[in-house]
Amino acid sequence: MKAALWYGRGDVRIEDVPEPSPGPGQVKIKVKYAGLCGTDIHEYVEGPMFIPTEPHPITGAKAPIILGHEFAGEIVEVGEGVTDWKVGDRVSPEGYWICGTCHWCQRHQYNYCENLAFHGFSAPGGFAEYVVSPTYQLYRVDDRISWEEAALIEPTANAVRAVNLARPLLGEKALIVGAGPIGLTVLQALWASGVSDVIVVQRPGVRLETAKKLGAKWALDPDKDDVAAVVAEVTNGLGVDMAFECAGTESSFNLCLRSTRKGGRVALIGQTTSKWSFYPNDIGFYERTVFGEVAYCGEFAIAIRLIADGKINVRDLITMKIKLDDLVSVGFRELMENRRNHIKIIVSPE
Repeated sequence: MKAALWYGRGDVRIEDVPEPSPGPGQVKIKVKYAGLCGTDIHEYVEGPMFIPTEPHPITGAKAPIILGHEFAGEIVEVGEGVTDWKVGDRVSPEGYWICGTCHWCQRHQYNYCENLAFHGFSAPGGFAEYVVSPTYQLYRVDDRISWEEAALIEPTANAVRAVNLARPLLGEKALIVGAGPIGLTVLQALWASGVSDVIVVQRPGVRLETAKKLGAKWALDPDKDDVAAVVAEVTNGLGVDMAFECAGTESSFNLCLRSTRKGGRVALIGQTTSKWSFYPNDIGFYERTVFGEVAYCGEFAIAIRLIADGKINVRDLITMKIKLDDLVSVGFRELMENRRNHIKIIVSPE
């Protein structure tokens, strides 16, 4: 089968590899679409970040590894002992491979697993014609969701978890810095939770325009608009109740801190390999809470329902569909060189 393998920094190759076979408790999935994520770009430009160079203790995988952790497809084969799933089922897998025995797995907080592996990094991923998943990863894809939309269930689950961790209350105000796929799904998840007074900060392009379309009450360009003045005006000088850092930069994190009220919450979602500087008293003196977010832990079912019910629109986030052969030459290049004109690029291995 055809697959995209990460060999090293700046070295991703489209190659023919053997088709996988499902083991006991596993299924083989024919991938319909897979999403190209910013983390894939980080691995290409700066990696290895999450890709192991020694065999992973759960999966045994190491570089070179098949990329792709946002995907959905159809079951084409089931392994020994699988009774709850059948050939033809439409599924979207959580990315996790877990040990099931560590402190966190025993507490059902499996996204903290001490031995965690992940499709596309430490287990073969979805930038391939076929992929094998253990059944504990699987969620049924609602028939109302197209295959293209199903590729965005995974990032939507990320956004749902971030919003749930922020514990929004009706009538609160929020700030989102960075209107990529995560920022735009956070925006819609906030609306679904009853928070509609949302400020989105993003430089001009399709991302900012889409934020306006999807419900941002204030859509600001940080190079032209006085973000601090707008925040002060709409919150009577108090600051927003919660802020979501979705850009992965020092300046965006500090903007989130400065824009949040006393006792407010800041969600750190964006990824970076850089160290940041900030003033600790901006947190301590104002009793602000800063928290991280590690993917998801059961949010797939919620994400699927929100997409199927039309409460989160992922269709308008898809700005390009490409074939697997074009992953590097078109997909990676577009997101690195033409990012303002894209939100989510999805890949068809067929």
